[in-house]
Amino acid sequence: MFKKILIANRGEIAVRVIRACREMGIPTVAVFSDVDRAALHVRKADEAYHIGPAPAVESYLRIDKILDVARRSGAEAIHPGYGFLSENAKFAQACADAGVKFIGPTPASMEMMGSKTRARQEMEKAGVPLVPGTSRGLQSPGEGEEVAERIGYPVMLKAASGGGGKGMRLVHSRAELRSALEAAQSEAQRSFGDSEVYIEKAIVNPRHIEMQVLADEHGNTVWLGERECSIQRRHQKVLEEAPSPIVDVGMRRRMGEVAVRVATAAGYTNAGTVEFLVDQQKNFYFLEMNTRLQVEHPVTELITGLDLVHLQIRIAHGEKLPFTQNDIQIRGHAIECRIYAEDPDNNYFPSPGKITLLVAPSGPGIRRDSGMYEGWTVPLDYDPLLAKLIGYGTDRQQAIMRLRRALHEYFVAGIKTNISLFQRILRDEDFQAGKLDTGYLDRLLAKKSVAAESAPEPEIAAIAAGLFEIIAPKAGDRQNGGVVATASKWKETGRVEGRR
Repeated sequence: MFKKILIANRGEIAVRVIRACREMGIPTVAVFSDVDRAALHVRKADEAYHIGPAPAVESYLRIDKILDVARRSGAEAIHPGYGFLSENAKFAQACADAGVKFIGPTPASMEMMGSKTRARQEMEKAGVPLVPGTSRGLQSPGEGEEVAERIGYPVMLKAASGGGGKGMRLVHSRAELRSALEAAQSEAQRSFGDSEVYIEKAIVNPRHIEMQVLADEHGNTVWLGERECSIQRRHQKVLEEAPSPIVDVGMRRRMGEVAVRVATAAGYTNAGTVEFLVDQQKNFYFLEMNTRLQVEHPVTELITGLDLVHLQIRIAHGEKLPFTQNDIQIRGHAIECRIYAEDPDNNYFPSPGKITLLVAPSGPGIRRDSGMYEGWTVPLDYDPLLAKLIGYGTDRQQAIMRLRRALHEYFVAGIKTNISLFQRILRDEDFQAGKLDTGYLDRLLAKKSVAAESAPEPEIAAIAAGLFEIIAPKAGDRQNGGVVATASKWKETGRVEGRR
């Protein structure tokens, strides 16, 4: 086994990997920027090295600095987590050139899946179901109009190197297409340095369902069940669960077999995720493959009983998968909430600052993967993900109720979080009935806006003020809602002391 592993990341995922390494008896190396000197992953690791200023391009995205730390610390392998350099083929190749094992797929697999058009071309050859459209970038607006007429509106324009909704446009008619294509190409160039944009038939009200795969370096590949990721805001996942409420045993097996075919066609090794769009008739289409550990991997771990990070490390060390497809059992239900430092009352704007009080939930069926602690200052420089709260139960209803209870216990003071959003989702009738698609959250938030606008808040406030004026005694004469003849001497003394 590796004698030491460097984690090229920060936050909760760095802590997650450090914990796995400790369980395996492997010393760890953390890296940190100026603003992360007191971060939890730095405290948890056996060694920690400073790699530069707060901007990621000057620290966590610097391949030369990461590899220099690996050399100085004697780390034999690097776990990239997710984000930053996790899907960077140049980084994976640089690790290989430096004699350090990259815990992930090969550079060739990452390059193939890094371009959506190239991935579509390869999946076409492998007979994988694709959304109707082009597998190459559009050469002109006229070509886009021609393809759109053939597959039918609405269509979706997508950046070949895209992600997170960048370079993506929904087009409903021929009149919109030219301007939308220009805007998508311009955004793609700014975001990814690559203006290539292709076109797909837009699936109306799709569900986003993905399949976890594992592949060792000896030709063995298995699937570990699906995750429902349809609850998204601005194309970013917010809440995930496993299994999906709509996937039955037969559909799960078919999706799993297609996912294995995708991984095999890509020559894939280690942990990966094949993402699908699912239409209202339960037809599923290949969307893309994420060549890394996913944020939402805990829900798969809970329903399979497997530790994906342990397995990633063992695969990278050259071990065979210790099980076959027939050994994998799906049991129970898990739901994950991504706890962000953001302000629900201010359009979910990031909310950095010092955490002045933290009360963390626990109890039966609750797992919490976190990168925060009381007294820590959340920086503005990175993704605002603070923690992941995961509820597990023997069925979906028990998982929902455990998670609702845990969210009620969760208290983070000093900054704003989106905990209230999850309380609302888990109470929602459509969510409880499993009526989900990628537009679900927008509809839910729109209902909130309508309700807020129609609520007679000024009138309620005026009535409350009037009642208070009538029933409340004068200041200084109140005690636990009642009236006392004289003020308590020891309380008065306490107030005086408190004002000093």
